[in-house]
Amino acid sequence: MAREERVSALALFSEELRQARARAGLTQEQVADKIGYSPSLVAHVEAGTRAPSLDFARRGDAALKTGGLFERLQPFVRREAYPAWFRDWVDIEREATSLRSWEPLLIPGLLQTEEYARAVVAAAHPASADGEIERLVTARMDRQAILGREDPPLLWVILDEGALIRPVGGAAVMRDQIDRLIVAAWQPRVVFQVVPVDAGAHPGLDGDFVIASFDGVPDVVYLNNTLAGQVVERADDVARIALLYDILKAEALSPRASVELARKAIERWT
Repeated sequence: MAREERVSALALFSEELRQARARAGLTQEQVADKIGYSPSLVAHVEAGTRAPSLDFARRGDAALKTGGLFERLQPFVRREAYPAWFRDWVDIEREATSLRSWEPLLIPGLLQTEEYARAVVAAAHPASADGEIERLVTARMDRQAILGREDPPLLWVILDEGALIRPVGGAAVMRDQIDRLIVAAWQPRVVFQVVPVDAGAHPGLDGDFVIASFDGVPDVVYLNNTLAGQVVERADDVARIALLYDILKAEALSPRASVELARKAIERWT
């Protein structure tokens, strides 16, 4: 059923794009020129083999004068690009006032570059077609829009140093990714820390998690695993994860020292 819903939403967007382009009397190449995307991408979106990003939808609305139709449709396409078990968390993530993230293996999705995300998604879905990989990558990039809002959540990221030295996508991808981390670390609503390798064994090695906090509503936690993620709301379990996060903060370097460690990690990929 999830597969059918995803195809239906993407097919609807694709058909509306074709009709709007036809009414405007434009070719795919002319639309691409107006919205600043490649003709190939426009063709793929019209064919339903690539999911449109929010930026693509907004530019399409402006160029084809559709009154915001594409922007209204895009969240449905985006939501269906996520696995069913992850969709509730995406909604939670958008409503949170703060997100405290621990990641022992990879850069968190909210701070991934597109090329890093593509390498991670492709490795995690080796049997998927290219179109499916691109839908998942586009959806991951769209999630990052919460950081560009006028009222972004506080994002507190703690990484294990291993995430900075694990080769994902090649040296150039890693350089760009770590540079993205450093830039993000100087944003007023982002805190970035690294647990150094010489910290040895610590309680965060069991897996990654995110704690979402809200105004006037209890915290919830997202736990990740190989098959599916889990949203945890039981107060005792959330309190246990929050204590674990406090321990990891104590193990981690200061934000300034963490940025310096990230700068040194870039040298590894130069």
